[in-house]
Amino acid sequence: MRFLMLSIMAVCIGCGGANSDVQSPIGSDNNESNGTAAKVPAALPKTHTKDSIELIKQRIADEEAILIDVREQDEWNNIGHLQVAVSVPLTELKEKGGDQAYATKLAEKLPKDKIIYCHCAAGGRVMPASAILHKMGYDVRPLKAGYDDLLDAGFKDAE
Repeated sequence: MRFLMLSIMAVCIGCGGANSDVQSPIGSDNNESNGTAAKVPAALPKTHTKDSIELIKQRIADEEAILIDVREQDEWNNIGHLQVAVSVPLTELKEKGGDQAYATKLAEKLPKDKIIYCHCAAGGRVMPASAILHKMGYDVRPLKAGYDDLLDAGFKDAE
């Protein structure tokens, strides 16, 4: 019984919690500032970002932000991925996130002076990934929008 309760709590936390607002798949409850410099927020994001899809696209185009995909490598390879996304699987973050050598290598592809937008298939894995990246010093903004939602919003699939 305890295992069942813990499993249900883990699913709720991973999906944004039982009290999360139902909103559009593009954004939710934080950020949407016009400042361009990435600054690590004082608090861990507890909800998905409210940054609009237009703002996200503009920041990526202006090289102020990076979009990462925390789905697993087989999803990236077999289902597809967005042209502008960088693969950083959640399992990799969980296994290596506390390792200094990994953090140094990760900083080469994810500079800490950029905003990190984080997406997965449906918005659940971005919260634990965001927590790990936040601890590593990143200004990370989890997207509620999943891979298919971002394609529908105009992001291009890598072909």
